[in-house]
Amino acid sequence: MSAATELDPSASVLKYYATELRREREKINMTQRAMAKRAWMAPSLLNKIEAAKRLPTEDLSKPADELFATGDRFQRLWPLVIRYAYPTWFRPFVELEEAATIIRSFEVQVVPGLLQTERYARAILGAGRLDLKDLDEQVTARLQRQRILESQDPPEFRAVLDENVLRRVWGERDVMREQLERLLEFADQPRFVIQVLPYESGAHAGVGGPFAALTLDEGPDVVYVDGFLQGQILATPADVKAAQRVYDLLVAEALSPTRSIDLIASALKRL
Repeated sequence: MSAATELDPSASVLKYYATELRREREKINMTQRAMAKRAWMAPSLLNKIEAAKRLPTEDLSKPADELFATGDRFQRLWPLVIRYAYPTWFRPFVELEEAATIIRSFEVQVVPGLLQTERYARAILGAGRLDLKDLDEQVTARLQRQRILESQDPPEFRAVLDENVLRRVWGERDVMREQLERLLEFADQPRFVIQVLPYESGAHAGVGGPFAALTLDEGPDVVYVDGFLQGQILATPADVKAAQRVYDLLVAEALSPTRSIDLIASALKRL
């Protein structure tokens, strides 16, 4: 009996996807090798996907729906499966982020995850010395999160970045150049406000570390605070109010959006 046959589809969305994929394939008497060829992937990878040992790819979901005449079932399941790559404690924040109308982010070391390029994200996540499987899954999950910025009703995004974010080179220099170019593209769009907190500002209100404040379409606002081992979501009115005050102070101390663009462009030029 194969590992895929032994899966409990009720155990997780990942195992449900894997079980359904195998069942639909077997329904039309298609071998794994034949399906892998149609999906442009190695048979060994498809075998692991059907055993729930690897996350499915988006490129697999569309041809699966076409082959099995399942409408868009696998394409709709795929974003849910991707959440499996997030740590358990982070998944509630991803769901809240999708419901946000305004996202306010303060970062001291890295570009906010929603604005990262694939190579920059890989350099950051790879610094934790993850194995290749985990690294690939986390990069895929991070890029999937970014789709909220391309939705029909995307949130406004506001960020204050410590100047250190522009100066520390993650990965090769061309990776950093690509990331700063992406930042400039975002900064040029009306619904993005990106400001840089320059070194010359000295002490500032964000000494407590990075955080993201979400204004939600319904219900109370929340704040996500990064931590050493895991982050936490704060939802009490006092915590949300404190975060808003800190963010307002950071905005007041940061460069204007126009001057911030100039500083980002200057950092890019030096690379």
